[in-house]
Amino acid sequence: MATNGKKSRKKIIIFSIIGLLAVTAGVVLFLGSKKEPIVSVQVEKVKRHTITQVVTATGKIQPEIQVKISPEVSGEIVDLPVKEGQRVKKGDVLMKIKPDVYIAQRDQFSAGLLSAKATLSRTEPEYNRIKELFSKGLVSQAEYDQAKAAHESAKASYAQATASLNQANENLRKTTIVSPMDGTVSQLNSRLGERVLGTQQFQGTDVMTIADLSRMEGRVDVSETDVVRLHIGDTARIAVDAFPDKKVNAIVYEIANTAKSKGLGTQEEVTNFEVKMRVISQGITLRPGMSMTADIETETKQNVLAVPIQSVTTRMPKMEGKEQPEDGQSGEFVAASNGGNGKKAENKPKEVVFVVEENVVKAMPVKRGISNDAYVEISEGVKEDMQVVSGSYKAINRELEDGSKVKIEEPKKSGQRRDDKQS
Repeated sequence: MATNGKKSRKKIIIFSIIGLLAVTAGVVLFLGSKKEPIVSVQVEKVKRHTITQVVTATGKIQPEIQVKISPEVSGEIVDLPVKEGQRVKKGDVLMKIKPDVYIAQRDQFSAGLLSAKATLSRTEPEYNRIKELFSKGLVSQAEYDQAKAAHESAKASYAQATASLNQANENLRKTTIVSPMDGTVSQLNSRLGERVLGTQQFQGTDVMTIADLSRMEGRVDVSETDVVRLHIGDTARIAVDAFPDKKVNAIVYEIANTAKSKGLGTQEEVTNFEVKMRVISQGITLRPGMSMTADIETETKQNVLAVPIQSVTTRMPKMEGKEQPEDGQSGEFVAASNGGNGKKAENKPKEVVFVVEENVVKAMPVKRGISNDAYVEISEGVKEDMQVVSGSYKAINRELEDGSKVKIEEPKKSGQRRDDKQS
């Protein structure tokens, strides 16, 4: 019996120890789960910067002045003394159209004018004679009216013949097309012997383009949200795809008043406004149609408080408690900032930065101003030399909340990142 009692006591002691260990492990796990995680972050002090806001858009290089040449009369090109890329001066012959038809029309109307002139020469003396006799009462009213009508008809025929001859001469003159300006034949679409249509009755054939290549401009399409920031006189830096290592300066001189829409009525609809920039410093040979990207400087502010652009994120305002539902409606959360006064909180995200104080972050609502590609102006919400979280992206946009504990670490340099990857 004594042996059995000893065994029972041993079992009780063993099970007690096991139970105590289990409870201890459970407590440790429970306390461990309640331990607040520490987020590793990088920080940067709020400093004063000069910030230039930039609108970036893509487009093409084009001549500021160019003229499309289309003939006013139709016919065959019998002389084309220019070629693409050739420089021409105002008044230089660009092409000639076969004039045979127009010479024949001129000769025909010239003969008609001679006939009309002869008729007028006969009717005018006769009309003057009848007019004098009628004034003396020697001829009847009918005779006078007949002579007057014949004379007026001869005058009208002469005027019509004169106009027809003038038009025929003008058409014949238009068979020779000359340059309206000094420039370069930037595009030549027709060849010798081709038949072209005139613009008198038709749209006309676009034979060539004359452009002043000494005055170039950039034309870009700017979105409707960005165009409101632009002003005439804004400066721009143009990067041409063909010259990746060089940039040219330009000035905005024209902003379209009417939008250009693509994909109208579809989900892909895009509304843009054409903006033209006059190139003021070239240094490279620009050609019409070259692709380019323009950085247009819309506004510059000096000595303003700024934080890294990635430091600004959005968070929903904290909510506490619930309102009592009224009339069967579901309750609304009430913001802590309202002090429980029963006012409905605006359930809208707020722009914040995370300020670090003694390894704890505080979400500070801010009001942003202009920005560039690195920094954003903060007009309200922070003071100079405050430490704000500048990384990582995951910490700023997902992990951090007001009151989160953090550990400040130095940002990894590019060389360190490469070493980490190699290891």
